[in-house]
Amino acid sequence: MNEYPTEQVAAQPIGYWSRVAYQATVGRLRAELAIQQLTQPHWWTLNHVARGTWARTELADKLQPFDDLGIEFEDVFDDLIERGWLAENETLSLTALGTQELEKARGRMSAAQQDTLAGIDPDDYVTTINTLRRMIENLGGDSSLPS
Repeated sequence: MNEYPTEQVAAQPIGYWSRVAYQATVGRLRAELAIQQLTQPHWWTLNHVARGTWARTELADKLQPFDDLGIEFEDVFDDLIERGWLAENETLSLTALGTQELEKARGRMSAAQQDTLAGIDPDDYVTTINTLRRMIENLGGDSSLPS
């Protein structure tokens, strides 16, 4: 990575760099998920259901804020049920196959996270996240960590 004077870096537009960072990180995550024919909404669904059972409507409402693609979560839930990764009896729950496949996906996502953060001091990462949170707060957004 090239080094630049502080003044030059400080003058860079945050909109540009946040977009480039988003494209690179989300692009990598989506590529990893695609190996298992998964999308981010599949990933979000599996992770939430792994922590406890959910009614369809409640889970769709919970996941909606993460979606920027206009996803129909009902279709995602149905797809995971058809694959045998989720079961539905009043609520959605992971099957043994779903648990196994989620662990594979978690391994891929963990490797992508490690690659993304290579060479970055954990304290610098925390500073970066908190700086972004402050910018969000400054602009009237919700800077709370996702639950």
